[in-house]
Amino acid sequence: MAKTKIVVLDGYTENPGDLSWDGLSALGDVTVYDRTSYSEAPIIAERIGDAEIVVTNKTPISRATMDKCPNIRLIAVLATGYNCIDYSYAKEKGIPVVNVPTYGTASVSQYSIALLLEICHHIGHHDATVHEGRWANNADWCYWDYPLIELEGKTIGIIGFGRIGQAEGRIAKAMGMNVIAYDLYPNDHGREIAEYVTLDELYARADVITLHCNLTPENTGMINKDSIARMKDGVILINNARGQLIDEQDVTDALNSGKIAAAGLDVVYTEPIKADNPLLGAKNCIITPHISWAPKESRQRIMDCTVSNIKAFLDGTPVNVVNK
Repeated sequence: MAKTKIVVLDGYTENPGDLSWDGLSALGDVTVYDRTSYSEAPIIAERIGDAEIVVTNKTPISRATMDKCPNIRLIAVLATGYNCIDYSYAKEKGIPVVNVPTYGTASVSQYSIALLLEICHHIGHHDATVHEGRWANNADWCYWDYPLIELEGKTIGIIGFGRIGQAEGRIAKAMGMNVIAYDLYPNDHGREIAEYVTLDELYARADVITLHCNLTPENTGMINKDSIARMKDGVILINNARGQLIDEQDVTDALNSGKIAAAGLDVVYTEPIKADNPLLGAKNCIITPHISWAPKESRQRIMDCTVSNIKAFLDGTPVNVVNK
C-alpha cells in the first residue's frame, strides 16, 4: 500500500533544527520545505503537487491552489490561527482544516510581561551602556537613562481574557497589580483573577493595556486615535496578539506626542515588518520579531499536536477541525 504523501510548506520557523519530524515521517512519505511563499504564488501548488496532506504555518492555501491540487485531503496548520487558509472553500471541497488550539499559553503570557518589564527598566539598554564602559567611567555609583517604573498598585487592563489573558493576569496579580479585563465571554475562572469591565471603563482606568484577543473584522484596528483618546495620558501599550489590532500610524502619533508613554510590540500589521512601518521611527517603542510563541517547549507542543491531528484524520476520527 502506497504511503500517504505529506508536504510541509514552511517548516523552518517551527523546526529550525532543534526538533524532529520523525513523528510525521511515521505517518507517511514526508517532504519538508523550510519556506515557500508568504503570498500567493505558483510555487505553492507546484510544491504540493499530488500530496494528500498539506502542512503549513503561514504559507497561504487559496481556492486557486486547492483547485490545482485535487489530491488534497487534509490541511494541517502549525499554529492556532488559520486565516492563511481559504477554509470556507476547503469545506466546500470536503477538505478539513485542522489547527493547534493551544500550545503557547505560558510562553506568550510570559513574553507579554517581559515586554512590560523591559519598558519599566530598559534592561537591554542599560546592559549595553555598561558593556560600552560607561559605568566604569561614571562619576556616580549608579545611573539610569529612562524613568524607572514600579508596577505594584498600578492597574493592568487585559483585552481578551481567555487562556493567555488569564495566565498574564495571574502573573500581574502576583506582582501586586490590579487586574481588570474585557472579554465577550466572562467566566468564573476569569472572575477569580480580574474584575470584568466594559471596554470604555478599561480604557479609562488602565495604566497598562495588553491585547490578547483573537483578530476579527469587528476588532481590526481597535487601538486607534478614537480609543487612544479615551485612555489615560501616559498609558503603556503591549501587543503580542495580532498586529492588525492596532492602527500603526495612530499609535505612532500617540507615542510621539506622549499620550502613549511606551509600547511593547511583538507583532505588526504586515510581517516581516516593512522598512517604512511608521512604528520603526516612533518614540519609546520596543519591537521584536514575533517570537512570543517560539520557545522550544511551545514548538514541541505544536509538533506533537500536529502529528496527533494527522494521525486522527488517517484513523477516520479527525480532531481540531476549524471548518466543520
